[in-house]
Amino acid sequence: MDVALFDFELPSDRIALRPVSPRDAARMLVLDDAVTRDAHVRDLPAMLRRGDVLVFNDTRVIPAQLEGKRGEARIGATLHKRIDLRRWQAFVRNAKRLRPGDRIDFGHGVEAIAEARDEDGGFTLFFQGEEPVELLLERAGTMPLPPYIAGKRPVDGRDRSDYQTMFAARDGAVAAPTAALHFTPELIAALEQAGIGTVKVTLHVGAGTFLPVKAEDTADHRMHAEWGSIDAETAARLNMVRGNGGRVIAVGTTSLRVLESAADGNGTIAAWNGETRIFITPGYRFRAVDGLMTNFHLPRSTLFMLVAALMGLERMQAAYAHAIREGYRFYSYGDASLLLPES
Repeated sequence: MDVALFDFELPSDRIALRPVSPRDAARMLVLDDAVTRDAHVRDLPAMLRRGDVLVFNDTRVIPAQLEGKRGEARIGATLHKRIDLRRWQAFVRNAKRLRPGDRIDFGHGVEAIAEARDEDGGFTLFFQGEEPVELLLERAGTMPLPPYIAGKRPVDGRDRSDYQTMFAARDGAVAAPTAALHFTPELIAALEQAGIGTVKVTLHVGAGTFLPVKAEDTADHRMHAEWGSIDAETAARLNMVRGNGGRVIAVGTTSLRVLESAADGNGTIAAWNGETRIFITPGYRFRAVDGLMTNFHLPRSTLFMLVAALMGLERMQAAYAHAIREGYRFYSYGDASLLLPES
């Protein structure tokens, strides 16, 4: 498909630079069958049915943004994929000043050797010493906020908590599963009281989620791989929910990508772990999910293509136009949408 079909104009003042407080006070645009309604995230229990289950991503964002020097040259690195205990693939700023074998000093006693250059212009970085890389990043790294936020204000101490969900448990993401940022313990308690269940899967979100689609046709776009997993007990529970007439609602496109990667052609979800490059565009037949809660996405992005696949391109274009007109806040720290296609 022509990537230009997924373009739209977004006023810069619609980009949220901070989350609302409390988190569940964010607005939520609900698309249910043919109806579009304005609501708030705290209204979610009333928008779902008893017996439905929400699926959260329990990945934890690591401080994967690093600033260092190679001699006098300033080098920026954003880690995006772990290779082994000491090696990470990284997108590199000022990469033309870096050669394989160069040592980068990131300060705070953290150094890495630039190994092989990859096809995207980044490098594999080998971190020196014996301390776990996670500890090194806690000392020298900052939270890897998306460019549309980091380009407007500096990363600060608030982002250490603001850019982490209440479900964060497994280190490895370099971008937050942002739909889950809206949840609070109070909202989870209200969902439980309404008979709506919760389960967790894992997808370590990569920095490739921020990269624009440069191809003119979706068929020519190459997705970056992300590692994910779902255990057998969770898979069995979700299959039982659907068998009993309940709905599986993914909280975030990351959870959705795990579920769709783990499902077979009949929609049965199995235990799964590994890398996924799943790329969902209009025409895709969803197998594992019955709905999606997600934030508002960038124009021409793979994520806007995904929601267009779920709800229809014209419906999502109209919904985004409504959201822009009504002052909804966009992107990672912005408001939410609840997408419930006709069953």
